Amino acid sequence: MQKPKHLQAGDKVAIVSLSRGMLGEELFIHKYHLAKQRLEEQYGLTVVAMPNALKGIDYLYRHPEARAQDLMDAFRDPQIKAVFNAIGGDDTIRLLPYIDFEVLRSNPKIFTGFSDTTTNHFMMRKAGLVSYYGLSVMNNWAEYVQINPYTKQSVDQILFHPVETLEIPCSDFCSYDSDKIWWGEEHMQEQTPRFPNTGYEILQGSGTVTGQLLGGCIDVFIDLLGTSLWPAAEEWKGKILLIETSESDMPEDVLLGLLRNLNAQGILKVLSGIIVGKPAFREKEEAYKEIYRQVVGFEAGREDLPILYNVNVGHAYPIGVFPLGLTYEISCERKSLRLMEPATASR
Repeated sequence: MQKPKHLQAGDKVAIVSLSRGMLGEELFIHKYHLAKQRLEEQYGLTVVAMPNALKGIDYLYRHPEARAQDLMDAFRDPQIKAVFNAIGGDDTIRLLPYIDFEVLRSNPKIFTGFSDTTTNHFMMRKAGLVSYYGLSVMNNWAEYVQINPYTKQSVDQILFHPVETLEIPCSDFCSYDSDKIWWGEEHMQEQTPRFPNTGYEILQGSGTVTGQLLGGCIDVFIDLLGTSLWPAAEEWKGKILLIETSESDMPEDVLLGLLRNLNAQGILKVLSGIIVGKPAFREKEEAYKEIYRQVVGFEAGREDLPILYNVNVGHAYPIGVFPLGLTYEISCERKSLRLMEPATASR
């Protein structure tokens, strides 16, 4: 997997809207201006919005080819060093017919986003590129008041100043979907409330395992199954599966069915570990644990497979940035997660 080079002050970065076109709507355009100002003033970057990124919900829904064109053009431009996706949604899979994988493969650069952007991360994987799960423009770069310290530290260590190995701590604070600050200019001075977090938990397994990270938002897996983006069972061998759930409050029976599908494909049989994002809803924390134990431990017969739970990824708050395609270590005894190589390449 090719790693892009790390970011530094003076770099040019692009903003794209590959899913729902919220960023260009009058109600939310302040989020674009906040993110642009922050990226330029705090990080010294030059920010450009790609031509279709701010055209709004209706236009971008009707023109998936325009969304894909922005992505392709951003990767073709040698001056652009990173591409940040605006927000998730529910139809990024519609871009697939318009993606030129050779363009992606020949122009490795940082790409971030989560949720429906899971589809784009699997596109990057097909092109042989490391990509960075997390960090959407509207959720993170434009977080009201300030980027929270957990996310900010992850941005620094992953995208700007990579180290040889990186311990990824569990945040000592958290909040849930019911605590979120609704987006609107009248709320820009309100900060997301923070509550004590419970730390990492090992649901099952023992010892220490390593593997390349592969996965994303499990809600989106349904869109990918049967397409050229979905890896065959043997491609999951030795991988650490990343799973997180969205703000749609997935019912337990849906999660159960999706995990059973992974088992039916043979994927759970060949993994080296699983990391699970902190649910966005308090009431799902315990219920989801039992489903993982049921399907992975009992139905798949993999009681040995380490499952690290309560990870700050995706729809959790706060979130870190997780390079996909790189090697991580899960230690069950230490209840720890470590990135075992530099997140980005040196200049």
